[in-house]
Amino acid sequence: MPLSVVLSNTAGIPIYEQIKRQIKEAILTDRVAVDERLPSIRVLARDLRVSVITTTRAYSDLTAEGFVANVPGKGYFVLPRDAGLVHEQVLREVEGHLGRAVERAHVAGLTAEELHAVLDSVIATQEDQ
Repeated sequence: MPLSVVLSNTAGIPIYEQIKRQIKEAILTDRVAVDERLPSIRVLARDLRVSVITTTRAYSDLTAEGFVANVPGKGYFVLPRDAGLVHEQVLREVEGHLGRAVERAHVAGLTAEELHAVLDSVIATQEDQ
C-alpha cells in the first residue's frame, strides 16, 4: 500500500512533525512494511508541495528515532521494530495525551472520578468498533 500523508495548515503542528507522525503511524500499524523503501525526500516534498528542508527534517527525526535508515545512494528504508522499544514509545505518547487530557479536565473542573468515567466510556466505545 502506498504511503499516504495528509497535511493541515491549520493543525497547529509543524509540517515536518505531521509528516513524521503519519509515517511513524504507518510503520507502527504495518501499512508500511519492514525493509520497504520510502519515497525519496525530493519526491515526497514535491508530492506534498513542501520544501525539501521540511521532508529532510521529518526523515532525519525518523532516522534518529530508529524507524528508518538512510542507505546512501538508495534511499530511506523502514527498519525492523523492537517490540519493547515500540511499547515504550507508544506508552510515552499515551502518557502525553493523557497528561493533556488531565490538564483540560482540571480547567473544566472535572473530578478524578468523572475523568475516569470519561476514559472508561472512550475505551468501551473503541472496543465496540
